[in-house]
Amino acid sequence: MASNLDTLVTVFGGSGFVGRSVVRALCKRDYRIRVAVRRPELAGHLQPLGKVGQIHAVQANLRYPASIEAAMRDSHVAINLVGILAEGGAQTFDAVQAEGAAAVAKAAAAAGARMVHVSAIGADEKSPSHYARAKAAGEKAVLSAVASATILRPSVVFGPEDQFTNRFAALAQMSPALPLIGGGATKLQPVYVGDVATAVADAVDGKTKAGATYELGGPEVLTMREIMEIILLTIERHRMLVSLPFALAKLQALFLQFAPGPLKLTPDQVELLRSDNVVSQAAKAAGLTLEGLGIAPDSLEAIAPQYLWRFRKAGQFAHKGA
Repeated sequence: MASNLDTLVTVFGGSGFVGRSVVRALCKRDYRIRVAVRRPELAGHLQPLGKVGQIHAVQANLRYPASIEAAMRDSHVAINLVGILAEGGAQTFDAVQAEGAAAVAKAAAAAGARMVHVSAIGADEKSPSHYARAKAAGEKAVLSAVASATILRPSVVFGPEDQFTNRFAALAQMSPALPLIGGGATKLQPVYVGDVATAVADAVDGKTKAGATYELGGPEVLTMREIMEIILLTIERHRMLVSLPFALAKLQALFLQFAPGPLKLTPDQVELLRSDNVVSQAAKAAGLTLEGLGIAPDSLEAIAPQYLWRFRKAGQFAHKGA
């Protein structure tokens, strides 16, 4: 019987937030892993996740097909995790999430490799959000090149080093009030990064349906207001939650898109918040969910205290008068 050690998996974007968890999950299943990133010299933090020689980092940039083809050499499976939340310079939504995904899929097809592509719930070619349109274009390109590819669409992903819960927790440290864009009524289904990684590993194992699109959400559907309340309760901070109409939020985003750190907000992100980001009834009915894969998802309330505690500790003295 063949061992997973005989299978080489190339992970594009393996050094990022989701990538670290995916590499860890694959290591536990004894796959050989090639991590394809723009700066392989900065991927050393991945080495402790596996055994000696199990993980190898190589240089690849999704804007340069030749580098992708080189990274895919002799690989059996390609995983594409590359995505951006905001554009900057040559790193545009189309270049990274549409054309980049297409380039990975073409290289996988040329190598005769299977493919797992991580997209996002809300990917829609008719969306007013450029991010969502580019995600949809990427999915279409992947399936065009590798018809048997597995598409995984997570809702907003949370966990250590995320740019979601950590962002609002950090914002709560510096501001007496937190904004609720559109009144905080938008519904999300936060999914734990470890559960997303397990789904990716299951797809590599061959447990997913060929050519199918899975929607990955946590155990609860929460409004943005409820998520903010969970974060504030976790870090033991009392902050005002101020409703901000979409029109005003978009106007502010014209300036905040240039802001640093947790203050950054782009007009496109405001557009994304106009639509709910939850697992569809169609996906549930077809079993194309975490539960359909036999994965019991972890909740935000159960996991967040494990890594947001550092914000609580920093705010102990401010808590009494906050």
